[in-house]
Amino acid sequence: MAVVRMDNVGIVVNDMDAAVDFFLAIGLELEGRGTFEGSWMDRTIGFEGARCEIAMLRPPDGHGGVELSRFESPPLVSTEPPNPPVNALGYLRVMFEVDDVRDVVARLEERHGARLVGEIVDYEDVYRLCYVRAPEGFMVGLAQALGEGR
Repeated sequence: MAVVRMDNVGIVVNDMDAAVDFFLAIGLELEGRGTFEGSWMDRTIGFEGARCEIAMLRPPDGHGGVELSRFESPPLVSTEPPNPPVNALGYLRVMFEVDDVRDVVARLEERHGARLVGEIVDYEDVYRLCYVRAPEGFMVGLAQALGEGR
């Protein structure tokens, strides 16, 4: 058996509305949002009495996605250090191809409080790349195809 596809990346957030708006500004579309609980969830995640608001966002092509979770029970726990650097063990970022990196970064900074991690750089004549940090600390990579390969 082989992997069929990657379905989504999960990110735990504290402010669901702000996180949804952040990903909508990148260009994802809200597929659905609701609150979930029950024995199936408890058994899946290994917590008794779990209750979680979940929003699923997908890119326009429908492939992959981002699942945002805001736990009502059990309470959120924070990780150390907050806003870990790119060389920290574990989840680094999720990356999206966009049509204009500079425009997306400007909108995320202005309207959503995102911060550019380093610089916007061109990798040869292939991609324009950057990382941005969302207000809650998670990182998102943005890539813009350059040159004839577009």
